[in-house]
Amino acid sequence: MAAMGGGTGLVELTDEQQAIVETVREFVDKEVIPVADELEHRDEFPEKIVAGMKELGLFGLTVPEEYGGAGLDLMTYALAGVELSRGWMSLSGILNTHFMAVYLLKQHGSDEQKRKWLPRMATGELRAALSMSEPGAGSDVQAIQCRASRDGDDYVVNGTKMWVTNGLRAGLVVLLCKTDPQADPPYKGMSVLYVEKEPEARTFQGISIPPNLEKMGYHGVETTELVFEDHRVPAANLLGKEGDGFRQIMDGIEVGRVNVSARAVGLATRAFEEAIRYAQERHAFGKPIAQHQMIQEKIADMGTKLEAAKLMLMQAAKKKSAGARSDLEAGMAKYFCTEMCHEIVTDALRIHGGYGYSTEYTIERLYRDAPFLLIGEGTSEIQKIVIARQLLERHKVQG
Repeated sequence: MAAMGGGTGLVELTDEQQAIVETVREFVDKEVIPVADELEHRDEFPEKIVAGMKELGLFGLTVPEEYGGAGLDLMTYALAGVELSRGWMSLSGILNTHFMAVYLLKQHGSDEQKRKWLPRMATGELRAALSMSEPGAGSDVQAIQCRASRDGDDYVVNGTKMWVTNGLRAGLVVLLCKTDPQADPPYKGMSVLYVEKEPEARTFQGISIPPNLEKMGYHGVETTELVFEDHRVPAANLLGKEGDGFRQIMDGIEVGRVNVSARAVGLATRAFEEAIRYAQERHAFGKPIAQHQMIQEKIADMGTKLEAAKLMLMQAAKKKSAGARSDLEAGMAKYFCTEMCHEIVTDALRIHGGYGYSTEYTIERLYRDAPFLLIGEGTSEIQKIVIARQLLERHKVQG
């Protein structure tokens, strides 16, 4: 991914960004790639790698300097996400919901809330999850049923949440819930609470966490349910004011979609690297398969799609970093990058032939990880709706 490392021509990297990309890439080459396949197959949380990520300061990358972080922008975070995902996509997943929580605090949190949580979030001592989906509400966010009823100085939370990445190990959960179930339209009755809990505890003061959900891929990072039964949250943990939750979460999801785009670029980069090396090493019919025209056609397609995906990612990250509304750009990047990633990984598996289906080769792991990106942070189908609505709004015919 040398092209992105030095800037793509449209977006040139600063010296600081370049240094971070090189540092993370070196860390990935040394500490992640040699062990990722084995850890992934065991579905084992990468404690040692996460400790290294803490030492590098990655959990505080976008936390303001006054709270102990590096104070860098979303572009830098996206670049780091690409490099981590090139080694193992799950590592970027461990960071994603954490950074969404940091972003929402920076944008909508009170000074007291920032002082309370950001310093520990910067070091990775306190890690965050984001809880939006429910068993009966995925893409249809307004259909959530989790409720938070005001009772004196607390909210009392009841409901079940689903697909919570980092749900067990997080000490802070960004919870989207209904504080006014009668609101019409429903989104006006939604609010965000920052729920504090004991990391790695399956039960905690009205919160219970069933066994981790089993997944086809995306191993090493846990995905859980969260069941709330009369769990009390201080009213001081409300983000902004009641009724702002849907707007806040949609703002945060744009950050998540940039992250998923970065993961797709990183995963696709690794698939391309594995495939183009294998094509030059593997011989068939008396010569390296890279010299066969059908394989060259795949390599050409993969390289072109990867370069286009990088540009889409950089454009979305640049716009969101500037503080502009970027639902169109983030939606386009998330849709395009993840679909291209899936196509690139599939072609990489085909280049490997039968070996691509073997657990001895990294491409098998990448092939199982790629489909998650088509779904996480909004499916491709939802992205198309977002994209179409924004395009129609921006190109509205007058009169």
